Parts: sequence; C-alpha cells; structure tokens
Amino acid sequence: MEIDTSWHDWKKTLGKAVGAAEFVGMSDEMINKIAYHLGNFFASKIDPANREQRLLKELWEVGTVEEKRVLARIISKLVNQKPLH
Repeated sequence: MEIDTSWHDWKKTLGKAVGAAEFVGMSDEMINKIAYHLGNFFASKIDPANREQRLLKELWEVGTVEEKRVLARIISKLVNQKPLH
C-alpha cells in the first residue's frame, strides 16, 4: 500500500493525531507505545511516498527494538512541535 502525501502533510496529520491523544488525556508513555506499534505497521505495510518517509523506513528496518522505541518518541516530538511564529 502507498500513502501519497508530502512530508509536511504527513507531519501535520501525525501532529494532529498526537494532539488529539493529548487532548483526551493520553499519557506520553501511551502515545509513545502507540507510535511504536504504528511504526511497525507502516514499515511493514506502507510504501514510503517521499524520501523522508523512505529514510524513516530504512532507519526502522535496521534499528533494534529499543532504537525503534526511541525513533518513535523522536517522531512524536517532531510532529507535536509548536510553531515558532
């Protein structure tokens, strides 16, 4: 399966999902667990639509379980950044 979206749209969509999870009171730990499971799903089922997603998939594929958990936390942080403007 392929998701046709730009890197910025992809980050915005994931950011909204993280924001919604926070809004309903989900803990950072639970959000990170879900991000890890989604990372496994995306890496195994989704064709990257752009070079940034391809890089994430390649990093995921070579990472250990702990490295994947760290990458999931970093991605959650990245997509949940508040704009500096």
